[in-house]
Amino acid sequence: MCGIVGYVGAADAPSQRPLEVVLEGLRRLEYRGYDSAGVALVAPGAERVASRKKAGKLANLVEAISLDPLPDATAAIGHTRWATHGGPTDANAHPHLADGGRLAVIHNGIVENFAILRDELLADGVQFHSETDTEVAGHLLAKAYRETGDLASAIRDTARRLEGTFTLLAVHADEPSTVVGARHDSPLVVGLGDGENFLGSDVAAFVSHTREALELGQDEVVTITPDAVVVTDFAGRVVEPKRYTVDWDASSAEKGGFRTYMDKEIHDQPQAVAETLLGRTDAAGRLQLDELRIEESVLRAVDKIVVVACGTAAYAGHVAKYAIEHWCRIPVEVELAHEFRYRDPVVNEKTLVVAITQSGETMDTLMAVRHAQEQGAKVLSIVNTHGSTIPRESDAVLYTHAGPEIAVASTKAFLAQITATYLLGLYLAQVRGNKFPDEIAEELADLRAMPNKIQTVLDRGDHVRVIARWMNSDSVLFLGRHVGYPVALEGALKLKELAYIHAEGFAAGELKHGPIALVEPGQPVFVIVPSPRGRDSLHSKVISNIQEIRARGARTLVIAEDGDEDVKPYADEVFWVPEAPTLLSPLLSVVPLQIFACELATARGLDVDQPRNLAKSVTVE
Repeated sequence: MCGIVGYVGAADAPSQRPLEVVLEGLRRLEYRGYDSAGVALVAPGAERVASRKKAGKLANLVEAISLDPLPDATAAIGHTRWATHGGPTDANAHPHLADGGRLAVIHNGIVENFAILRDELLADGVQFHSETDTEVAGHLLAKAYRETGDLASAIRDTARRLEGTFTLLAVHADEPSTVVGARHDSPLVVGLGDGENFLGSDVAAFVSHTREALELGQDEVVTITPDAVVVTDFAGRVVEPKRYTVDWDASSAEKGGFRTYMDKEIHDQPQAVAETLLGRTDAAGRLQLDELRIEESVLRAVDKIVVVACGTAAYAGHVAKYAIEHWCRIPVEVELAHEFRYRDPVVNEKTLVVAITQSGETMDTLMAVRHAQEQGAKVLSIVNTHGSTIPRESDAVLYTHAGPEIAVASTKAFLAQITATYLLGLYLAQVRGNKFPDEIAEELADLRAMPNKIQTVLDRGDHVRVIARWMNSDSVLFLGRHVGYPVALEGALKLKELAYIHAEGFAAGELKHGPIALVEPGQPVFVIVPSPRGRDSLHSKVISNIQEIRARGARTLVIAEDGDEDVKPYADEVFWVPEAPTLLSPLLSVVPLQIFACELATARGLDVDQPRNLAKSVTVE
């Protein structure tokens, strides 16, 4: 959830750069939480930490600082919050101060044993000024610092006492050229600069300053100074983190002339799909997934696949189920990650668990991954973010290459995830001999044609926008069959996330088993129609569904393939998409639904990039 940034620069030259770097990092990380924001700065000779924090979006903090400027500094930390313990108030905003204002701490995660620790501190006479679990960590850290006189040692002692999930960053007035961090089940990465170093929840925090980064492992503490980075485990043993180069630049995380990040990211989708497909074949044209570190003999022995994911990623998994079962003849289950480990799932050494997550830090999915591995299953993760926890803990990883996705509601990551599952399905079919090489080559050719077809859908987007601006209903239904069913679910989710109106997706065949009771005159219903070139019975049945709801007064909004004349008599509006193989059609049919939700929310004056109550990366259970 929350976004955290740390910076340390020239020890002998306090300036405004620490504040500027941290505020810029918070701006790039605000998608992780926007209930409040705050900063803390330290400088040589200063007796106390300089701090400022405000409830609400980052703009509130920036305004407060402009009215009452902060001093020059050598190091700084910053935080943008998604509230867990305590409401979004000034008092509950981070940083939290301790040790008479000489120490500041920020936190991402939940300290599960905070109540016990708080009672202990209250008994010691500590006074609390917030409702947060983070303030407990701050006072524990201050107590440990008084005993050790070393911030890194103190944060190690504190981390060993905390239960739950956490990343902590801290500064102290006595160490003005140092920022320390500790991570347990919550993200933290290091940015390497020249005479300066950075910390962040993800690389977006510092990518405009450096693309050289270090991965921090589980239960590690990092100390950054202007010229050094030292990483230890919680016991104090020095470890060597893995270094990597970020493969996108700061401009990728900007709006690029679009009204919103979401609008830009919808238009990024042809490139996101194309980039995810790049470099996946060898000279002979065979699929070659270099990140896949699972022996082919193991993949040939797999007798079941379980996809674990949450939200939009789970709907990508539902699309994958249709494709992989068709191409590989392996049963595929799709599980919500937060339910998976609590229902005693049947998995073993012949099960392949596929974890799908944009951030690679989704806590529910991470816990599902660990549970699957405890049962002996192999885990392959499909992830967009390098250096994140889930790919590091998986047996194999298949990276999407969608670039940074800043809007909280996912669009281009969804299409990239679907594309990656297609590659996985075809690779399994190749390894297991389910398809001949020429058949796989034909499927890959169809896949490579999809970016241009997605662009065609985008070019037709004005029709969708016009309809969205005229929509005045407080409820919208979505119907689909086969791969159109998860598209319907995703369309409904986008409308709920962005426009805050009731929206439900149904398998069209379920209509007459109950949901048709919701249909009344004027009720808008989106229908995703399968290709007439596919299974004819499926196409005709969906046409019948349209007739059934139209007969009851529904307003039918139909997504159909170019040239499908059968839909015209029964559709109030048709949004046409190019011809495509049935299994690949979700890459096209979901795009009008994304545009619709984005435009409707914009027309209602809502913030499509930062919807209420949501955060981009759910790093708590």
